[in-house]
Amino acid sequence: MRADRTNERTLLLFAGRAHPELAGKVAAELGARLVPTQARDFANGEIYVRYEESVRGADCFVIQSHTAPINTWIMEQLIMIDALKRASARSITVVAPFYGYSRQDKKHKGREPISARLLADLLASAGADRIITVDLHTDQIAGFFDGPMDHLFALPTLADHIAAGSDHQRLTVVSPDAGRVRVADRWCDRLGTPLAIVHKKRDKDVAHQVSVHEVVGEVEGRVCVLVDDMVDTAGTICAAADALYDSGAEDVIVAATHGILSGPAVDRLKNSRVSRFVFTDTLPTAAATGLAKVEVLSIAPVIAYAIREIFENGSVTSLLDDL
Repeated sequence: MRADRTNERTLLLFAGRAHPELAGKVAAELGARLVPTQARDFANGEIYVRYEESVRGADCFVIQSHTAPINTWIMEQLIMIDALKRASARSITVVAPFYGYSRQDKKHKGREPISARLLADLLASAGADRIITVDLHTDQIAGFFDGPMDHLFALPTLADHIAAGSDHQRLTVVSPDAGRVRVADRWCDRLGTPLAIVHKKRDKDVAHQVSVHEVVGEVEGRVCVLVDDMVDTAGTICAAADALYDSGAEDVIVAATHGILSGPAVDRLKNSRVSRFVFTDTLPTAAATGLAKVEVLSIAPVIAYAIREIFENGSVTSLLDDL
């Protein structure tokens, strides 16, 4: 038996190719480095991954943002997990700052899938022991994974940034629909502001078609902070902002965790009357717009804190105390 073996645990960080900038920031926050990894595509699109160092007995954290092309990066993360499992990693934690397919968390009509559950099953089958994610579309997704899922929140990061540059007495937090009221209420508690709601109706048979009906709450002469978990094509959020301006709002600021910004989103942001769009860097798309009105805050400190607490058998729940 070798005499130099120890029981000391090792934390290893791995980054997929979807958003290496965020992975680098997380590593810097932890004072760690990313394990050198070979990752390339075959001519037919198949993905190859190989780690250039031993991972045997290590606690491994695989960071991959599910950005476009989303299916490619999810598959790459699954392959990275499988490679770690077959290389005898002690534990494998998936770090998915944006959890793909989160909008497909239930059946709205017959013969539909629940793709958010399918993704959880795929991660588990590949070998994931735990998942870290930020601002799920709905809390119930955390129950889809048969193991620990640490659901982190960007609210403190976003809210404190908005508060630092605004007059609290003039702010009103606005939910863009009934489904975001609970989150908006948390914003109100943190900022000490009133709440308003934009009532809307979405056409179930036509994607991205939203009709805004009315604003419930006092917004006239106020600076309104529209809060949401994600902005995809920006149709909903821009229509909600127009409704607020039509109701007499003095200014509108949009704060959202995930700036997906697909299709016409950048043009809509550019042409919108919204003065500021504040996102986090869970996805690389927000920073890529180049728009002066788009601000991107780093979620890396929150993710790094969670990784450190998990590795040291601490409490990730302590992050919730700041909500």
